[in-house]
Amino acid sequence: MGDFPILPESVTQYVKELGRRIRLARTRRKLSIVELAAKAGIDRNTLGALELGKPGVSISAYVMTLWALGLEHTLDAVADPNTDSHGKTLEASRRSKRVRKPRVAKKEYDF
Repeated sequence: MGDFPILPESVTQYVKELGRRIRLARTRRKLSIVELAAKAGIDRNTLGALELGKPGVSISAYVMTLWALGLEHTLDAVADPNTDSHGKTLEASRRSKRVRKPRVAKKEYDF
């Protein structure tokens, strides 16, 4: 999988926790790694790395695995712009305070 930059500890923990949750969902469904990997259309080694929380596993592998488990709907809240209060605050601070009427273009050749 190659070398990756050192990830912040919080990111590392999130990735490991997501892998742990996916493993738990797989074992609850009594699926082997080979079965789930085949259903998700990924390699079993990729699924193993995903469950261990290794960096470098593609986001599409995560999404396909969640889909294969029937959990793709859990992604609805990820990066939802409606829950981004910081982004909304920044957007509001950049809004114009004044409202101006649009300028009417002068017709150059108005006879």
